[in-house]
Amino acid sequence: MGVNRDKPDIWDADIARSVDEYNSWFQRFAPDTYRQARKTTEETVFEALSALDDLLEVTDGKLKESPSLIRTLRMATCPPLAVDRVVGLAGVSRNLVLKMEKNKLPQRMAAATLDRDLGRILRMLDQLYDRDIFVWIDDRRKPTKKERDRAATVVADRLCGSLANPIIRNAQEERQLSKITEWLQRRDYREASSGTKHNEMDPGTYGLQSNVVAKQDDSDRTVNIPIDVVVMPKRAKRGDFPILVEAKSAGDFTNVNKRRKEEATKINQLRDTYGMNLTFVLFLCGYFDSGYLSYEAAEGIDWVWEHRIDDLEEFEL
Repeated sequence: MGVNRDKPDIWDADIARSVDEYNSWFQRFAPDTYRQARKTTEETVFEALSALDDLLEVTDGKLKESPSLIRTLRMATCPPLAVDRVVGLAGVSRNLVLKMEKNKLPQRMAAATLDRDLGRILRMLDQLYDRDIFVWIDDRRKPTKKERDRAATVVADRLCGSLANPIIRNAQEERQLSKITEWLQRRDYREASSGTKHNEMDPGTYGLQSNVVAKQDDSDRTVNIPIDVVVMPKRAKRGDFPILVEAKSAGDFTNVNKRRKEEATKINQLRDTYGMNLTFVLFLCGYFDSGYLSYEAAEGIDWVWEHRIDDLEEFEL
């Protein structure tokens, strides 16, 4: 018997309520989040333009000193460039650009290779800078304050738009984990000590964002499976396998159906390692349609809707 996966007659009502709940949260949260991100991003762009002498002095030395300048530079082009587009157009290592986005450089890259690839990036960018907003570049002159402010505003809007979705996803994940934590603590569950492995947990404890080791394939190799919440029920015996809860939120139906295989991959790896009887539960809020639910149900995965969180009790919690 399932909790929700074997009750398709109530799926439509739950889907509608989940969408309403997500939209209500988004309308309250997103505007303030975007304003905060917008302010921080604009400050970052002004600092970047200052460091780069308003794009008049963009050198590999400055990129080595502050690799994250690449984020502003790829939004200063026409059209703005995604990371993979920078990689493709410049013909450089994807790892290099990803590291630069995190304000780092690849430690193992040879100095000559780094210089070559940074040079390729700079030449590519120079051809694509948006001359409609950076009107002073071709004249090699300093911009007026009005010109600089206008250009920085445009780049900040572009950059903020590219960052807004991850910010919202992270905030939603934190909110979901807080809800689960509060629910567990009201039932006298306590958080396990940091570093406690899943097979060492005491009954009545939980862990957040833990790794569970699983077989990678038929060899002896293993892989860490990240799990949002690992809970050892109070009635369990020490050494029993805990209940695994994965928090999921989504702001549109298309994205979840692109990613629905992720959960199936996780549970299959875990079942191959620990057997078929483990309990893997999705905690859902947002746009999860019947196609997504049918797919997960066929994989033997059950779920709890955030708007009906007390269904967690059905898993002996």
